[in-house]
Amino acid sequence: MKLFLTRHGQTDWNIARRYQGHSDTALNQVGILQTEQLAERLSSETIHAIYSSDLTRAMTTAKSVAAFHGIEPHADMRWRELSFGDWEGMTYEEMSAHSPELFAAWMKDSLNISTPNGETHHQLAERVTTALHEIKKKHADQTVLIVSHSGALQTLIAATLGVDLSRYWQFRVSQASLSELNVFEDGAIINLLNDISHLERAK
Repeated sequence: MKLFLTRHGQTDWNIARRYQGHSDTALNQVGILQTEQLAERLSSETIHAIYSSDLTRAMTTAKSVAAFHGIEPHADMRWRELSFGDWEGMTYEEMSAHSPELFAAWMKDSLNISTPNGETHHQLAERVTTALHEIKKKHADQTVLIVSHSGALQTLIAATLGVDLSRYWQFRVSQASLSELNVFEDGAIINLLNDISHLERAK
């Protein structure tokens, strides 16, 4: 299976560096332009199915690409970003000031420690890998696009490549970027990572 991965376009919370998580923020004007450029980039590809986080910023991105292919994106909440719980909408500094000790522990071990009423990276990894396993079974030897969020995609890439999940943050996934993997039953080959060449005019 050929797997395309993209993150949603820019939102105002991205600019303000606020953790969005499951909060349903919308794309801003730059984000809309980014999705149009991503859609044009993928317009010549054969895409058999598109799966997306059900949040507005992701679904808007997915629908922009889908319009070129005559298909409807499948909304699936398992492709949502990591839930930051009570800390959603806060900046890095605000989270740190809110609960300094918990924040320090979370930054050191987010695999096992969650934000208040949020989820751990292990929980995130479980839901995205389960969702991918279903897609692999349904779309063997086809091309699929997943539209999701930075943390979810970083975690998915690490898990799919067999990289320790504690290193998920080493995979940069920019807004409306494009990554490509060939996914097999026992692993994956990464062909493209975080390509933003199609976004030059949006800078």
